[in-house]
Formats: sequence, C-alpha cells, structure tokens
Amino acid sequence: MAKAARKTTSRTSKSKAARFSPRALWGRLRRRLFRAALAVLAFLFALILLFSVVNPPTTHTIWSEKRRLGEVDREWVPIEHIAPVLARSVVAAEDARFCAHWGFDVDAIRTALEAGASRGASTITQQVVKNVFLWQGRSWVRKALETFITPVVEATWSKRRIVEVYLNVAEMGEGIFGADAAARHYFGTGPDRLSPQQAALIAALLPNPKDRSAAQPGNFMRKRARQIVDGAATIERDGRAACFEH
Repeated sequence: MAKAARKTTSRTSKSKAARFSPRALWGRLRRRLFRAALAVLAFLFALILLFSVVNPPTTHTIWSEKRRLGEVDREWVPIEHIAPVLARSVVAAEDARFCAHWGFDVDAIRTALEAGASRGASTITQQVVKNVFLWQGRSWVRKALETFITPVVEATWSKRRIVEVYLNVAEMGEGIFGADAAARHYFGTGPDRLSPQQAALIAALLPNPKDRSAAQPGNFMRKRARQIVDGAATIERDGRAACFEH
C-alpha cells in the first residue's frame, strides 16, 4: 500500500511539474493569445459590416479634437444631400483612380517611392479606414492594421458608401468635420448647394485643413482649386466618377 501510494504521489508530482513547465505555460499562453486575436478580428469584421450600413457615431480624431477644443462642428448628411460636384472634387484631388483600384493605388505608391516617399499615396479608402477604425499618426502598427482592413472595407462596402463616409468624417478645418460643417462654415450654404469653385476650395483643404482656409484662399489655394475644378470635370467626362455616383 505504501509503495503504491508513493508511486501515485510521484505521478501526481510529475503531472504538476509538466503542467507548470515553461513549455506547457508557453503553450497555454499561445492558445490564449490566439483566441484573443480571433476575438479581436471577429469584432473588427463585425464593426466593418455594421458601418457599411450604420453611420459611425464618431472617430478617434473627432473625439480627440472635441476634447481639445471643447466642441466640434459636425452634422452627418447622406450623400444624396451633398452636391455631386463635391464628391467629384474630393476624388479628383485625393484619389483620381478611386473607381479603378481595390483600396491601394499601386501606381501612386510606385510614384511615391520613386519620389523618395516625399509625397503621400493613401487612397480615399485608406483614409476612411484610418479615420473610422484607427488613429492618426505614423506607426508600423497602424499601417499594418490599415493594410489589413482596407481590402476588407473594399470587399464589403460600395464605392459610394466609402465616399459618403469620407465626406462626413474628413477634417476640413479647425474643429470642422464633414461636408455639411465645411459648406456652412466657409460659404454659409448647405452641402447640396455648393458650386464647382466652392467644392474645389473645400477639396483643396484636405491635405492640411488646419493651415488652410476655403473662405480666404491664398494664391496656392486658388491655383489648386482651379486644378481640382478641371480634374472633377475630367473624371465626370471620362467615367471615373461612375462608381460612386450611381
């Protein structure tokens, strides 16, 4: 009996030692991390599907600016209530090949690399992903997440929906977010009444909205707006606006 008890105790001790060995602990940790990663991915995918039909209530940038300023100007409007020329102007200014790519503009990326990365190559889809699901700033973690999420958004949202969300969450001035706030702030009109020139001036703000004004444009802004007016007319004429206008 005593010998059998000693064998049982020995097996129990070995079993406990095996459970708490570094290899066993690392195995359990890996399984938990894997399950946690799957849960995060499932939540993110559900959020992407949700926002394909439900308007995002806020973004990290809007939230952080509201904390900093105390209040921001933002009112969501459906794309049907936004002048089509504004959508065309924004696409012409930010992502002229929007209807042709699947989230990444390979030609623009190649051009940026050849220019020594001195210019940006982010598509409107990438900017929507950054604004709605991620945060501002440069980091490898954010860029990796953006690279993963962008094709999922392209696969589950329509091009029209991507433009609609962009026109409602993009920063267009100090504490000014979206087409409605920009139209009323700069021109005292609704987003559905913007002229081609006004739409182009708003689009010209987008790369640097805090340091530019559509109401009091300098020489650079006026020149850029003229280019955008021509670009918006061109993409309408050659069919590059079809994917988000219908």
